Amino acid sequence: MSSEIPLPPGEREQWAESARAPIRIPDAVQPHGAMLVVDARSWLITHASENTGRILGVGPMALLGHPIDDLLDVVTRAAIENALDPDSNAGNPVSALLAERHFDVIVHRSGGSLTLDFEPHEATPPGMIQATRATLRRLARLQTVEQLWAWAATELRKITGFDRVMVYHFHPDRHGEVVAEAAADGLESYLGLHFPTSDLPASARELYLTKLSRQIVNSHRAGVALLADANQPTAWDVDLGLTELRAVSPKHLKFLRDMGETSTFSLSLVLNGALVGMIACSHRTERRLPFDIRDGLELLANQVSLQIGSFQEIERLGQRAEAQNLHAALVTQLSREDDLVDALLHQHVTLLDLVPADGAAVSIGGRTDTLGTVPPRDVLARLDQALAQAGVETRLVTHSLSTEYPELSQPMPTVAGLLVKRLGGAGDYLAWFRHEQPRTVRWLGDMTPSHDSNSRRRSIAVPTWTQDVGGDSESWHGLEREARELARDLQAIMLQRAQSQLAELALHDPLTGLPNRRLLMDRLHQELAHLGDSEQLAVLFIDVDQFKSINDNFGHPAGDDALIHVARALTHSARSGDTVARLGGDEFVVLCTVASANDAAKLAKRTLAALSAEPAGSPGWRVSGSAGIALAGPGSDASHVLSAADAAMYRAKVAGGGLASM
Repeated sequence: MSSEIPLPPGEREQWAESARAPIRIPDAVQPHGAMLVVDARSWLITHASENTGRILGVGPMALLGHPIDDLLDVVTRAAIENALDPDSNAGNPVSALLAERHFDVIVHRSGGSLTLDFEPHEATPPGMIQATRATLRRLARLQTVEQLWAWAATELRKITGFDRVMVYHFHPDRHGEVVAEAAADGLESYLGLHFPTSDLPASARELYLTKLSRQIVNSHRAGVALLADANQPTAWDVDLGLTELRAVSPKHLKFLRDMGETSTFSLSLVLNGALVGMIACSHRTERRLPFDIRDGLELLANQVSLQIGSFQEIERLGQRAEAQNLHAALVTQLSREDDLVDALLHQHVTLLDLVPADGAAVSIGGRTDTLGTVPPRDVLARLDQALAQAGVETRLVTHSLSTEYPELSQPMPTVAGLLVKRLGGAGDYLAWFRHEQPRTVRWLGDMTPSHDSNSRRRSIAVPTWTQDVGGDSESWHGLEREARELARDLQAIMLQRAQSQLAELALHDPLTGLPNRRLLMDRLHQELAHLGDSEQLAVLFIDVDQFKSINDNFGHPAGDDALIHVARALTHSARSGDTVARLGGDEFVVLCTVASANDAAKLAKRTLAALSAEPAGSPGWRVSGSAGIALAGPGSDASHVLSAADAAMYRAKVAGGGLASM
């Protein structure tokens, strides 16, 4: 089924608006902790959150412009430097004691600055780390992506204690779907609901690729201002994207409150550099996870992402192996059958086995045949031309024909999905057709045009909005690759056959189908080379008597009939191992392998009798001929042998016809 869903009304505009939100450089921090920003070279404090007096015991005005050493002892300063050293085994968090309070200090580089998040230390609940490790070990037991999603929701709720844990899957068009959920009793389920793209704008998606977890401690508490040293002209250019305390926009806080969520914690699911999903935890009251647990859960989320990738790769490889087997069977059928169209549509393996669809059509060499449910014949006859007019050079792949190619959809109203591979420019093609697959999508919140991004914000009291989606077929999901590779091999077979036919024409007479002079001389050379010491062969040279008078009296078509008559008579008279050839005009040759003079003479008389035994044309005229025989043994020259037979035939003709030998 296609995962792309038409955007609800106004959603594209909401996405563009939300993408402009400057979420990396806010002017506030979450109030449960305090933030300092210091210059990376001088270690002077350039920024301080307004609540440092309450949290750290020293007000912001007493900190701005001063060295960090005025606040931190030597041991803590050294620990921060170690945490910043990429070659050190140390890392976040750094422990600090200020105003008789223990803090977890999380430090990051941000351009030429260092950001320091001071979070009041909170002891890790007993068993939480062990539970996280045990969960990691149980990953190997899972068999499918669906199991993994459900498992992640259940296990994360056990570890974190949040009221609700949801797993989002992001579809190719960037909208989200809740694919797994674990929730406390009494909470409304969001499982299966879709969320619009603008709920997670582009700027946030980019950030979640590097900042893999995000905690919002209390949606009911506004952020506190991040103050800057007035002597720093570029103070507000500090990127807070990687910090733990970066503030939340008032709109998002309201969104959380409308959803009944006070605290949230999210984890990014990143695969091959793309954000493929998220794990979202929410709680109705304030709940904060210690940094060590958040950091460990990032590792767990990374393992979930890797496992998703592993499942997808296993599935892809399985599907690829099956497709390769079907492809090989089709190519085998193509190589064995003279009728390529029949080999693709009516043998053991068909186009619909390789690329599942409602119908398929093949057009090769002006012949079109079908399998399954397809458009009318007259439409198929014009399909290649219609594709060319639509600007489709080699292939077309769409699951929404009416939207993407309305000019093609009009004559095919029942077709929603179309996959076509054109075979060169001669009107040949392979095509697959799929019907519409209507479905219903449930969105959380009212997505009608009258509700903008603010008024439609969801809450527990807001019902779901149902969208009926039609006009699309099931997505082709990469099957265009199978179509492309089959078309490539089919074209190679067609080219090989065309070349073979050309080679055959180059060695045969087009009128009679007999070997021509070139092929005759090749075989004469070979036969002479393989003769034994006591063996010989014979060359019988035949010329039609008075052939010019046939053309003059009855016309050239009658002359062609006479030549075909001679070819047929010679073929019927010759032995099974002999070669009958037409040199050109009215001259024919029979190459008699391993023949004596007596054998050759008998064959010549039999052949001349056969020429005149039956009428050669509709007026009833008969054909006669003159023949000459030349014998040759090992080491003879092929050209000389043929010339000798020609000379013998000429003597017979001068003598009034019949047979002459050298």
